[in-house]
Amino acid sequence: MKPYLCFILMFFSAIAYAQNENPNYDSQLAEKYGADDYGMKKFIFVILKTGSNTSTDTAFTNKCFAGHMANINKLVKDQKLLVAGPMKKNENKVRGIFILDTPTIETAKELLLGDLAVTEKIFEPEYYEWYGSAALAAYLEASDKIWKVSP
Repeated sequence: MKPYLCFILMFFSAIAYAQNENPNYDSQLAEKYGADDYGMKKFIFVILKTGSNTSTDTAFTNKCFAGHMANINKLVKDQKLLVAGPMKKNENKVRGIFILDTPTIETAKELLLGDLAVTEKIFEPEYYEWYGSAALAAYLEASDKIWKVSP
């Protein structure tokens, strides 16, 4: 009886394990995006809030926002910035978000040293580790093909 019980347990364990395997799994794609066994990876999620610099000097703020956009474009080109966008006016003074493809908050801070709006304290970034789908990087491949007019 004992051998049959072991066989039955092994059989059902194998079935249960097999049901968790993804039939669409593409190991090359998973490797390309740095996915773990769950298709996930760690990113840094950045919330940009209104900073302490409330300058009303238009030339200065224009220069800061030009530097902000230049850094965004550089980070996209370097495939470090996966998602970025402004927020509508809100009571929490959240101005925008970034999702950075970098493993640590320290490296995320280094990437934002090139952002004049951050270094001049127009924006104050808050950094969070975020565990999300590694396929998020595929967003960059499509995003440049769907806009018709530059903002």
